[in-house]
Amino acid sequence: MTSPTPFVAAARVVTDAVTAGAFPGACVEVGRGAAPLWRQSFGRLSNEADAVAVTVDTVYDLASLTKVLATTPVVMQLVRDGCVGLDDPVGRWLPLWRGPDREHVTVEDLLAHASGLTPHLPFYRDHAGRAEFERAICTLPLEYEPRSRAVYSDLGFMLLAFLAESAAAVPFEQLVGRLLGSLGEPVPLFRPDQATRARCAPTGVDPWRGRLLVGEVNDQNAWALGGVAGHAGLFGTAAAVGICARAMLRGLRGAGTPLGPPALLARFARRTRVPGSSRALGWDTMLPTSSCGTRLSGTAIGHTGFTGTSLWIDWEADAYVVLLSNRVHPTADNDAILEVRPAFHDAAAQALDDLGPAATGLPASLVHRR
Repeated sequence: MTSPTPFVAAARVVTDAVTAGAFPGACVEVGRGAAPLWRQSFGRLSNEADAVAVTVDTVYDLASLTKVLATTPVVMQLVRDGCVGLDDPVGRWLPLWRGPDREHVTVEDLLAHASGLTPHLPFYRDHAGRAEFERAICTLPLEYEPRSRAVYSDLGFMLLAFLAESAAAVPFEQLVGRLLGSLGEPVPLFRPDQATRARCAPTGVDPWRGRLLVGEVNDQNAWALGGVAGHAGLFGTAAAVGICARAMLRGLRGAGTPLGPPALLARFARRTRVPGSSRALGWDTMLPTSSCGTRLSGTAIGHTGFTGTSLWIDWEADAYVVLLSNRVHPTADNDAILEVRPAFHDAAAQALDDLGPAATGLPASLVHRR
């Protein structure tokens, strides 16, 4: 699907970004709940003169999109099935999480980034595997009073994956594979095999591992966890992310989806009451200063990934927007994508407006305007 006339301006934003060096290449998809409307690739896999062109089948390291494509829906299903409660104390599932400073921290607090945990620490330097990471995180002094504010934390989502494993008595990778496999093909996946790696966009050279990373998770903590983690590790094409987006979009609009009932999806998509926070459960929500630009509905939800990825879902407008890039290649110091993302989303939203709505009559019970 190359760019039909309504998406010419959005395509130009990405083309100009490649030319300006914001990223070597990218792949995008924009669609409605029923189907994708536009999918297009841009640029090359790297900045080398003989680099291969990006195609719609190029696989990207999705980075923190893992939080909303894997960890959040897995927890959501466990809540749906009655295995886990949002108000369960974390210590119920992770016994090492104990002490007066944290005994009242709940599963919901982890999802809302309001648990008191610090954003990131380089555990990979001294630890490997779940047992070591779990002990290190659970015994770490909290940085702030839980629920007093929100501080985006990879650590909380590492714990959510451990918690899901404990609650389901099933490995996290298997839980994610089972869930995403129910949505259709292709799906995002952990630890790409050799054939899939041949289609992966490179990220950066990791000095810790001493090599250019291609089809190997960029995040070092996720790598030390074997490439499967709650905060990072998924790889996928724009089409694979789009399948997940459509499932969430249809559910938020009241249709059936393997992710869960509409009321539960709406609960996860609603902004929390944590002071000063734009976070829902797992997801972020729309602000005029967000990566999604200024034109999406106030109830839109989304997330970004460090490697240069993003997904935004505007369920009121029956629309989603996927932008995948490897902006960390050759260096993560390049943050030009910060200007590209809102410009791209504004152009895509204008194109969707020009095309007109694909559906009307949203159920009043699912409208939670702010």
